[in-house]
Amino acid sequence: MFGFGLIKTWRELNAKGIMGINRRNADYVLKYNKRSLYPVVDDKILTKERAIEAGIHVPEMYGIISSEKEIEKLDQIIGDRTDFVIKPAMGAGGDGILVIADRFEDRYKTVSGKIISHEEIEHQISSILTGLYSLGGSRDRALIEYRVKPDPLFKSISYEGVPDIRVIVLMGYPIMAMLRLPTRQSGGKANLHQGAIGVGVDLATGLTLQGTWLNNKISKHPDTSNFVAGVQLPDWDGFMNLSAGCYELCGLGYIGVDMVLDQELGPLILELNARPGLNIQIANNAGLTLRAHAVEHHIADLKRKGITETVEERVRFSQSLFAATPSQ
Repeated sequence: MFGFGLIKTWRELNAKGIMGINRRNADYVLKYNKRSLYPVVDDKILTKERAIEAGIHVPEMYGIISSEKEIEKLDQIIGDRTDFVIKPAMGAGGDGILVIADRFEDRYKTVSGKIISHEEIEHQISSILTGLYSLGGSRDRALIEYRVKPDPLFKSISYEGVPDIRVIVLMGYPIMAMLRLPTRQSGGKANLHQGAIGVGVDLATGLTLQGTWLNNKISKHPDTSNFVAGVQLPDWDGFMNLSAGCYELCGLGYIGVDMVLDQELGPLILELNARPGLNIQIANNAGLTLRAHAVEHHIADLKRKGITETVEERVRFSQSLFAATPSQ
């Protein structure tokens, strides 16, 4: 059912602390996420603007196209850049994103090696504006931004694209982390639903654990045949502090924080998600519910004592309590 080995019944899953969609929605998304704050995370442009104001590192924004008329600004926005990313501001699941890796004469080369024309890029932007990829199908804006250059660390365990790190954060406390690796099947995108790999990460050390692919446990990347476990992610405390600080950034209490490691700029916030998926539990062979309850009890205890913890203190609490066990 969830890919957890021999665990078969809901009672067993519940005892292990596995969070299902209904519990996630009722006990965490609805409880901790005010609907009025959703635009902050559903709109990538608003998220980026908030992050910039807060001094949080994000991929540089080159420009925004909000209407068909503004498509004529594309040349000005791109300038002489050889690589960039175009994405829908309110897209979901990685749909609608166009990654340009280089130029080829008067055309462009995507990260997968496909050669496309300027007119095809304009058509993609037009599709974004119509709301083809947006949540609910509403009209959207196109964001043109810096293309992240993945750290060389990932070359042996990833396939094209940019790996990212997803951290689930409850009231400012990281409770579970996962490295998402693109595959040939996912088209170079770090999206599990499109065929990317999810790899659990030890919150305490930043060391990768087991992997999950198409809801099954795996030990090797299907394209590179290299083991995905035992990889030390650099600047792990930086990632932890960055994710924990997103609570103050957006005001939502239960979020998924997606970050990337750029080879020159280091950790960057990519986007926030108010309804993070649950496959992260398979990758970590652990349940979110028990960890969430531990944080809630800790917060209640602090409230009784009149104590408010800093970002660093919240990270230390999570790392001490949720360190990976040998079985993970």
